[in-house]
Amino acid sequence: MTDEALVDRMALPRPDVTASDAEEILLAHYSLSGTLAELGSQQDRNYRVDSNRGRYVLKICHAAYETRELEAQNAAIHHLKSKQGAPRVPKVIATNDGREIVVLTVRGQGYQVRLLEYLEGQGLTELTYLAPASVAALGALCAGLAQALADFNHPGLDRSLQWDLRRAGPVAVQLLSAITDSAARDRIAKTMVMAVRRIQPLAPSLRLQAVHHDVTGDNVVGHRDARGHIIPDGVIDFGDIIRGWLVGDLAVTCASLLHQADGDPFHILPAVTAYQAIYPLSDEELKALWPLIVARAVILVASGEQQISVDPDNDYVRDNLDRERAIFDTAMSVPFDLMEAAILKAAGADVAAPETSGWLPLLPDIDPAGIAYVDLGVRSPHFSAGNWLNTDMDWRLLARMATENGTAATRYGEYRLSRAGTAKAQATCALHVDICLAAGSAIAAPFAGRIGWKDQHLTLAGDNMTLHLDGLDLSVDDGAEIAAGDSLGTVFGEASSLGGLRVQLCSVAGLEPPLFASPRAAAAWSVLCPSPSLLLSPQADAPQPETAALFARRRAHLARPQKNYYAAPPQIERGWKEHLFDVEGRAYLDMVNNVTILGHGHPKFAAAIGAQWLRLNTNSRFHYGAITEFSERLAALSPDGLDAVFLVNSGSEANDLALRLAQAHSGARNMLCLLEAYHGWSAASDAVSTSIADNPQALTTRPDWVHAVVSPNTYRGAFRGPDTAANYLSAVTPVLEAIDSGGNGLAGFICESVYGNAGGIPLPDGYLREIYAQVRARGGVCIADEVQVGYSRLGHYFWGFEQQGVVPDIITIAKSMGNGHPLGAVITTREIAQSLEKEGTFFSSTGGSPVSCVAGMTVLDIMAEEKLQENARTVGDHLKARLAALIDRHPIAGAVHGMGLYLGLEFVRDRTTLEPATEETAAICDRLLELGVIMQPTGDHQNVLKIKPPLCLSIDSADFFADMLEKVLEEGW
Repeated sequence: MTDEALVDRMALPRPDVTASDAEEILLAHYSLSGTLAELGSQQDRNYRVDSNRGRYVLKICHAAYETRELEAQNAAIHHLKSKQGAPRVPKVIATNDGREIVVLTVRGQGYQVRLLEYLEGQGLTELTYLAPASVAALGALCAGLAQALADFNHPGLDRSLQWDLRRAGPVAVQLLSAITDSAARDRIAKTMVMAVRRIQPLAPSLRLQAVHHDVTGDNVVGHRDARGHIIPDGVIDFGDIIRGWLVGDLAVTCASLLHQADGDPFHILPAVTAYQAIYPLSDEELKALWPLIVARAVILVASGEQQISVDPDNDYVRDNLDRERAIFDTAMSVPFDLMEAAILKAAGADVAAPETSGWLPLLPDIDPAGIAYVDLGVRSPHFSAGNWLNTDMDWRLLARMATENGTAATRYGEYRLSRAGTAKAQATCALHVDICLAAGSAIAAPFAGRIGWKDQHLTLAGDNMTLHLDGLDLSVDDGAEIAAGDSLGTVFGEASSLGGLRVQLCSVAGLEPPLFASPRAAAAWSVLCPSPSLLLSPQADAPQPETAALFARRRAHLARPQKNYYAAPPQIERGWKEHLFDVEGRAYLDMVNNVTILGHGHPKFAAAIGAQWLRLNTNSRFHYGAITEFSERLAALSPDGLDAVFLVNSGSEANDLALRLAQAHSGARNMLCLLEAYHGWSAASDAVSTSIADNPQALTTRPDWVHAVVSPNTYRGAFRGPDTAANYLSAVTPVLEAIDSGGNGLAGFICESVYGNAGGIPLPDGYLREIYAQVRARGGVCIADEVQVGYSRLGHYFWGFEQQGVVPDIITIAKSMGNGHPLGAVITTREIAQSLEKEGTFFSSTGGSPVSCVAGMTVLDIMAEEKLQENARTVGDHLKARLAALIDRHPIAGAVHGMGLYLGLEFVRDRTTLEPATEETAAICDRLLELGVIMQPTGDHQNVLKIKPPLCLSIDSADFFADMLEKVLEEGW
């Protein structure tokens, strides 16, 4: 085809074939009738056909396209259908007389028509967010398709197509003429020139074969996996198939992903990794990939603008144009060299180290071995109590070390805690080194090069490296050519004072590199900006995190039943208030940690425990003041009559002891409990734990002394709504009657005062009052498990049982009362406590130790001083209102449970049947982690977000959580 013919085709609008015309074509040539719906297309006219024989797609294209081009598309489909393991493709449907292509005329215009099977599945284009698993799956699909087409050949593959990236430059020139905005036109043109310049030297090394050339969200369909992610497995359109560059095929796919990248071009990398694992590209092809992606972005934008000019009513093109502009903007947001490095790293290709032979010392008068390096990372001992948030904290620590040592420096590649911020991902990885040293120290050129001097910033541009320096009193002129070893100047500053020198290397001439990189981009930036340790010493390099290796060691030695959050968890090494920090300086909002009620890293709490450790820590059989004081304070917090305190180490131990007390006091063994409940892992506490999420065999493995009754779940239980106490109590009666008829008595009843394991669902009004009465009438003891919901967390109440207007016989607490220190308690009456003496004395080696008691009392002090119960009420009410508003906008949000800062957001697939959205909830938690929020599911169906953050949670943090959750629900997971 001549270039003139290609230009003419580029200007074609869609075929003028109406739905009525299409119905006639279907009936005449395929004996088909049905309901038609138009599908989007740039230059074809497509209709979905719903008939009693199945679903099809009627494809109508201009006669300007050669018939052999359409024959190639059909032949490729037949070829793929014969290949085992190839992606799903639609079947080609022949006409009544056996033709696969029909040439016809409508209102004097010639067209070619085909009918294909409609391939079922969900597309990707309309999704705002694609999970890494979906991105990788699209890359794998592209690779599998290209691999299956490697031996396909057809004359129709050799065609002139505006999307052929081999012709990107000339096509762009033609398309740009339709763009009237001169600034936009110039920007697009300059971008294409840069891309073409990088592609041309590599072009002879790029393999040619049959390629689909449009494996994009518009042209693939897939299914949801167990985590709710779309996994594409089918290709629905072959309109752009050509003989073209193999790497160009992947470039098209990656370019399409950029509109779902939220401005982050590194979003494509899982697709590159997945592609390379199936159908490896050469180093030259990998180097060409990003320029080709940019070229594709240019063609998309230019083509969209041009098509709108000739077909202004094409809503498909108009709707796509915003996406295509986003693709272009994202493609242009980073240097070409950076993405080349990122792609090579993602593909596992070797990246050459810089040539440094012959380099001379930067600091000729300073012994590199004498430089002290300051630790500014997440685990640094210099940081505590949020002091890293102070302005210039890093510089202050550096200057202090230099004062003590003479010369001190920061470390390259260190993930700085001071840059972590709160929850949103930041650029934390240092790409430079700051040196604090004596003012007047000599600085020399490590290699020959040309001097650049602008705004007190020096560059020394050598053959393959540029040195960037700040803090110099310059001794050479701008533009001067100097030799290795020549003086560059001295460190600026007054005599006898300390000065600062900032050192950075960059292998890309003319590029002003950033001082810090995000963890995701750090590996690529480290290729462009190698470590200044080349000029100093190996100690200038910070140790790199080994999160994956550490996790493998954990899994190798920690018992398998002891699980962890997330499949690939971040390595958390610091906490402060309601935030956690991983080793790469990423801050996460902790919305799940009900253990640290005060917040992480509280200085008063840490100081009190440390001071007591230095004085004394022993077992509770010794006599010391702390155990008396703490027991008195716990008794004072409890209802009258509950003044006997046992101190233990955990909630499981507390509930285990409570059950033993009930059985010892009553003389019976039978215990009443609720379904869907969790009370601990010890033998006795596990026996009354019936949650199938914690133990899938829970309902079939309870001992005969455990009698579980239907859970009073007012949202999804047998009886729904707040006024259902009588219904649920009626379900208890037969169980009690069976226990009565057995003649062995009832020891007691245990339940959470608020249904914590189900996400904080309040029990129906009056439920505990009546069931407590029935249990006590049989000589049983009533146990309130407050381990999760008590101790101010509900905001409106200190104890959960207060909401029901009852007083239990035994209270069990743990978790919050120690703020992470292993501490639990059982509070009961003197009479019940003394019943245990019938079985002997009680002793817990570290329960109630001096350190534990000081920890417990300090928690109570801080809770009062910082008004944490009031904060739980105020912030909790605000957050609950924000979450409730989601119900109006997102059908998956079924209900908000709980109060204060013990809340549950339940996700359902259907608000009538309440089918639990289990897989979706897991995926939502994973997406929240990406956005900087720690969240986990709870409940028997694992479909409830269990929201139980530290009680210091601020309004701003609550809003951040609600905002991120809404972002996930709007964009997908």
